[in-house]
Amino acid sequence: MRVGFIGLGIQGGPMARRIAAAGYPTTLWARRPEALVPFAEANARHAESPADLAAASDLVCLCVISDDDVREVLTRPDGVLAGLRPGKVVVVHSTIHPDTCRELADLLAVHQVSFVDAPVSGGGPAAAEGRLLVMTGGDDEVVRRCRPVFETYAATVVHLGPTGAGQVAKLLNNLLFTANLATANSALELGAELGLDAAGLGELISHGTADSFALGRIVAAGGTLQSIATHARGLLRKDVGLISDLAERAAARQGIVFEAAHGTLAVLDRLVEQ
Repeated sequence: MRVGFIGLGIQGGPMARRIAAAGYPTTLWARRPEALVPFAEANARHAESPADLAAASDLVCLCVISDDDVREVLTRPDGVLAGLRPGKVVVVHSTIHPDTCRELADLLAVHQVSFVDAPVSGGGPAAAEGRLLVMTGGDDEVVRRCRPVFETYAATVVHLGPTGAGQVAKLLNNLLFTANLATANSALELGAELGLDAAGLGELISHGTADSFALGRIVAAGGTLQSIATHARGLLRKDVGLISDLAERAAARQGIVFEAAHGTLAVLDRLVEQ
């Protein structure tokens, strides 16, 4: 399978590198030419446009940031859609709205191109080490065809249902992570008020039954949410907003997880505004 990859950021870059290292003929494209510099020695060709990349690929992977970014790289005049042929597959690794996935799947189906939503979790280090979690939505057979490529950078690949199901799972994952940041941070702050060293307490708990990925991120950032506020506030707010929209439209009870997540966002806002 020939693979095209667009979105060579902190997470997408290591994913693309592992695909190429696994021996798949790989084509890359980036808006900024400097993003391709780290791949000069990689076993991959560089495309002149998304359409050029699509024409050279059986599977096109997108790992850009937002819904609008995905739409733009697909539908611009020299976009992916302009170079695709029937029977090809587009995979979106970005975290976007499930409705956008269904919209794009319908658009691609007109051109006899398949669509899979496959958001990932784990971050850049996990991608580089082949330990990502991939959550997929789409046709069973199409996901099965893509799975060997996913497994070049993932330790776990889960197919959750039809188009959009992978995005729903990823948004729930990010909602719970955001909520866990609030509870972990609150526990460390309480420990400090009771006379314990917050960093030491965080290190201790990380080896106990109350450990969590969120706690690990706070400990790694020196025991505070400042670094997370600086670098991840916007993305966390986006994802909490998306899953909140889904819950409201389904008339689903939002519950305590949303209360904790909004608590985290309020703390992050205060840290940025300081």
